Amino acid sequence: MRHRKGGFKLQRDPSGRKALLRGLTTSVIQHGRIKTTVAKAKAVRPRVERIITLAKRDTLHARRQAAAYLYDPGAVKTLFDTLGPRFADRAGGYTRIVRLGPRQGDGAEVAILELLGSQITRTSEDKKKRREARMQQSQEETPDVSDDGAEEKT
Repeated sequence: MRHRKGGFKLQRDPSGRKALLRGLTTSVIQHGRIKTTVAKAKAVRPRVERIITLAKRDTLHARRQAAAYLYDPGAVKTLFDTLGPRFADRAGGYTRIVRLGPRQGDGAEVAILELLGSQITRTSEDKKKRREARMQQSQEETPDVSDDGAEEKT
């Protein structure tokens, strides 16, 4: 019987599963978003939420707990310097899972696990700059053809 045996197995042995979840958690903290399968995203989401809750406390003990779990010391610094204050007023629900559909190779359903507030937002000025850069690049790529079609020889 599986009484009180919750969680996701992810077709891995316990040590491999722990390493996978720690790595994904570290990546979410560092980059703000990861692209993975839906099952892995659902498995890592509670871990990310718990680590961010640790960052909201910002005590030495909480820092040591986070450092013991996360792989990268830079991720710990990012967690306590930026994410803790960012989510200080929020009582949970720091992440979002956005489904993308089946993966090309094996058909596994892929999703993005992202922290709230890390979604890409572009202002109209950014869009205008990108449009101008694309126009300039396309003009540079097209060769100039003279009117008579013949090249001058000097």
